Amino acid sequence: MDNLHRPTEKTTALPELQWLEAPLAATQEDVLSPLAWEELACRQVGKGAAPILHLWRHPSALVIGHRDRRLPYAPQAMERVRSTGTSVCVRPSGGAAVMLDRGVLNLSLILPNPQRAISLHEDFRLMAALIADALVPWSGEAQTGEIPGSFCPGDYDVSVRGRKFCGIAQRRQAKAYIITAFVMIEGSGAERAQAVQQFYTEAAGDTSVGVQQDYPRVDPATMGSLAELAGVPSVEAYTASLRRVIESRAAILPTDGWLVQPEGWTEQMVGLRERYDLQV
Repeated sequence: MDNLHRPTEKTTALPELQWLEAPLAATQEDVLSPLAWEELACRQVGKGAAPILHLWRHPSALVIGHRDRRLPYAPQAMERVRSTGTSVCVRPSGGAAVMLDRGVLNLSLILPNPQRAISLHEDFRLMAALIADALVPWSGEAQTGEIPGSFCPGDYDVSVRGRKFCGIAQRRQAKAYIITAFVMIEGSGAERAQAVQQFYTEAAGDTSVGVQQDYPRVDPATMGSLAELAGVPSVEAYTASLRRVIESRAAILPTDGWLVQPEGWTEQMVGLRERYDLQV
């Protein structure tokens, strides 16, 4: 694990922002709903609204990436997962398949970009630093760097003792962008990894080696929740710690009323489904 290093916040400052913590979604709610909401919120931030930190959870969902959707049997694998009562979608941001449940916290920083100049590494470091600092009451061992064998692998995986609990991705619009992360807090990291591994096995089918190399080879031993790795007692405890970290660095602004039910939410969901789920 020589590529791992301590996360730092370095050059990217944290602006004043709105904190929006959505209630746990109902099991039957489409997991695409919070992603569609973020698309609309990102447009508003691009027009001058205050930056946002959005926190949400879904009790049972599989969110896959664009490349995952291109696997030859991805539609059949997605339908098999849906048949178990799990919501499935293809997300607009980068990354690969992630399994969500009530023990996984999703958080997104929605930030303006009026000059259309994004420093990807600085923003990823900022998100990794916030996530690691929120863990400090339980552990100071968080590191960043790709964890081979994890699901949704990337340069800014956040881990404890070589086991990943968080992945970070990005979504850009014309004048704003989203840095998004999942944080596994409660439950079993290995069980989530096994579910993702099963999806890939079904989605790839009997393919050539070249195609098989086009998706992550998931090793359940590489994943862990913060309960397993650091003794974090609950999502609520970690979220409270994250709020304290944010408040120590920036003012939290009153929430704009339009955030609750933005105009065009349903239409945005339909558009995302047609663009990403239904097309290869």
